[in-house]
Amino acid sequence: MVKSQARHSMAKASVPAATSDILQDHAGQSFRLDAYEYKIVRQASGAFEYSVTDSAKVTSRPLSWAFGAGKVGQSYLSERDGKFHEIRFSYFESLHSFGVTPNQAQQAAVTLNKADSRVLAQGEAERCFGCHTTASKSSNHFEPGNAIAGISCEGCHGPGSKHVTAMKAGDLDVGLAAIFNPRELKPVDKVDFCGACHMTWWDAKGIGASGVANVRFQPYRLESSRCWGKGDARLTCAACHNPHQPLVREAGSYDNRCLSCHVSAGAKITAEHPGAACPVAKQDCVTCHMQKYEVPDMHYKYTDHRIRVVKAGEAFPD
Repeated sequence: MVKSQARHSMAKASVPAATSDILQDHAGQSFRLDAYEYKIVRQASGAFEYSVTDSAKVTSRPLSWAFGAGKVGQSYLSERDGKFHEIRFSYFESLHSFGVTPNQAQQAAVTLNKADSRVLAQGEAERCFGCHTTASKSSNHFEPGNAIAGISCEGCHGPGSKHVTAMKAGDLDVGLAAIFNPRELKPVDKVDFCGACHMTWWDAKGIGASGVANVRFQPYRLESSRCWGKGDARLTCAACHNPHQPLVREAGSYDNRCLSCHVSAGAKITAEHPGAACPVAKQDCVTCHMQKYEVPDMHYKYTDHRIRVVKAGEAFPD
């Protein structure tokens, strides 16, 4: 599981900027966003920095962290003067180029400082590291200098030293008791566990999430599905997605999960299979019942986890 998890996007959720393949591939290149020109430069030490100019003035800053596996894109942080700055440009895989970082797209860069980056508040920086790295906190104290890049085993299972020691000693019972296993949680708690980073139903309601952008909040969308009810073990995140394996993208591979609730054509509904058979198709269920929607400033189509009968021309349901 350890080797396969290393290929999962979670394991690649962040890297030190100096090891970013995307930055390496674009070293020395210039690009423009609005009225400003940017350039990524690799130093002799191997570190990356970027510059931004409005033709009259130029600033240059180090790049410290790259957040994002690159499947959708990658964003960057610069640490200076004891604070983290979110760089205004991000890489987008669908564009094969750089664009404005999503949460900065709504504000025009009216000054060189705004075109450069925005300062992250302490709480926001902690949340960024909490979901993109492992062990960024020690004794509840934010210590990004000790953060482990990506989400490793301990990112979901908690501290593992006692577990490892016991397992190496052959003490299976002590080893298993010494590590947290999300599998033991109730269905609602399982989805909320994933929602700690992917946004729970309560998180989305708390911030008043609305519009197509909330398609990115898979736990919230899943719990808004009619078939979720009060929680069903057959509909948790891990019921369809193995967190120890890379994401499966073939639509048909999820049909068996749909059939754990729905009956096949011609079969009778039962207490164990209360979902009716689909009258339209027998395979690739998710292509109809879990539509994809593009989030404009992310330049990516996300699968909507609000499972439903999608009607032609209907507005995106919040």
